[in-house]
Amino acid sequence: MTDVRQPKKPNALAPRFGLTLGASCLNLAYATRSATKRFSDRLSRKVECRMERLDDLEAFLMIVEKGTQAAAARHLRRSLQSVNRSLAAVEASVGVQLIRRSTRSSEPTEVGIDFYNGVKSAFADIMRARDEAANQREGLTGLLTIGAPYLFASEHLGPAICDFMGRYPEIEIELKAADEQVDVIAAGLDLALRIGASADEGLIAHRLGGMRVVVVGATSYFASHGKPQTPSDLADHTCVLRASTDPVAEWPFVIDGRDLRVKLRGKLRTNSASVMRTAVAKGLGIARLPYWQVEPLVCAGEAEIVLTSFEPERIPMQIVWSPTSAILERARMLVDFLAARLKSQMF
Repeated sequence: MTDVRQPKKPNALAPRFGLTLGASCLNLAYATRSATKRFSDRLSRKVECRMERLDDLEAFLMIVEKGTQAAAARHLRRSLQSVNRSLAAVEASVGVQLIRRSTRSSEPTEVGIDFYNGVKSAFADIMRARDEAANQREGLTGLLTIGAPYLFASEHLGPAICDFMGRYPEIEIELKAADEQVDVIAAGLDLALRIGASADEGLIAHRLGGMRVVVVGATSYFASHGKPQTPSDLADHTCVLRASTDPVAEWPFVIDGRDLRVKLRGKLRTNSASVMRTAVAKGLGIARLPYWQVEPLVCAGEAEIVLTSFEPERIPMQIVWSPTSAILERARMLVDFLAARLKSQMF
């Protein structure tokens, strides 16, 4: 894996946790003082770094990031009243208003911005230290919640996870399959498998490999409509398209050494890879799909790949997780297992 793993030391948990948590608490107190001392003498008090106050700080950070108390409450899965109480507690601890409320938004004050910038990294350190402590206690037991695209989960990830659970029988896994990318934190996922660019660039990512994406159609379709020889020929063909918020469908190609996108037309749009594959098999048009999804059709002579000389680079296949918490040991073991398993397969 590409993330840095600290070597384990016998009986080193308590000192490491204590130092990490202690340093973060000092940083948190320092951030509070430095963010507020130039505004009033009463702002020189320390913020007490107690575990029961972490929820209050988390609520403040999320209000700044989400823009309103209501949005923060939804993200944290807490009541609006609870989030409001947490904000009031944080403001009381520093003795100054941090968030300027209105009926439509919640904007940080100047002090609030300084406080946010100073507190965020310290809060993340504390959460990581807490997770590391829990991680050492639990070891290779407990629950892992994983998200993945539906078709890939059923055909590749699912069998791999079953083999992993056979090796580590004390680990429980909840696999949530969906073709749409979901918010890893909001969905409560420990890990998520992403194919292509991740919608959230703030996540930590471990690349598993690359995946070939091909332009493919049924042999029956090409017998009736002919094969496109260049990407521009697709304008004369019906395509099966992936549904998106963009009304204009485009496919990427490499033409004369340059990355270009070609606009397409089609009668069928869907967010289901399975439906797209079925549509290709039934001769409804040309689609652009990962090779592994259509390999059985190609090998059986039911479909053909075209425009191979214009294919762009393989799209990334990666495991992602939240940067706000230390990766659990059981999750780390699964990432290593999947990296070895999936890299040995051709996609």
